[in-house]
Amino acid sequence: MASEEIGYRGPTACAAAGITYRQLDYWARTGLVEPSVRPAYGSGTQRLYSFRDVVVLKVVKRFLDTGVSLQNIRTAVQHLRERGFRDLERMTLMSDGATVYECTSPDEVHALLQGGQGIFGIAVGVVWRDVESALSQLHGERIDTGETLVGHNPADELARRRGNRAV
Repeated sequence: MASEEIGYRGPTACAAAGITYRQLDYWARTGLVEPSVRPAYGSGTQRLYSFRDVVVLKVVKRFLDTGVSLQNIRTAVQHLRERGFRDLERMTLMSDGATVYECTSPDEVHALLQGGQGIFGIAVGVVWRDVESALSQLHGERIDTGETLVGHNPADELARRRGNRAV
């Protein structure tokens, strides 16, 4: 099933991105990372995040962990949103702690490093694969029907087979 057909509830998005539900709620309410599948419509409704939303949540978490201000992260996320999150998995985001830069080629990364200041980067493709791996073990939801989908984890399959044999 294509990832565009699956949404993830808040607790699942938190688990995959490594953030708390309080952070998720705050970021959604302040517009930093809003769920693109389904926003909350008042008490009792569940937000539903897309795969790309969860990748962005994890990128935001990584930037916070390295000391980038929420204001600069907000600017970077707005830039990504304006680009429509195209080519996200092939992107490297670099920061000197004050500004976040998008680099799509090794030459751009090299040019930033030539500035001489301390800089760090996030290879979004690595984050992408981390999120894919985490979500493969968690529950998703079909966007069209609301059916709960249980992630496929090969270790779970092996445990199920062993259990069947032991009976």
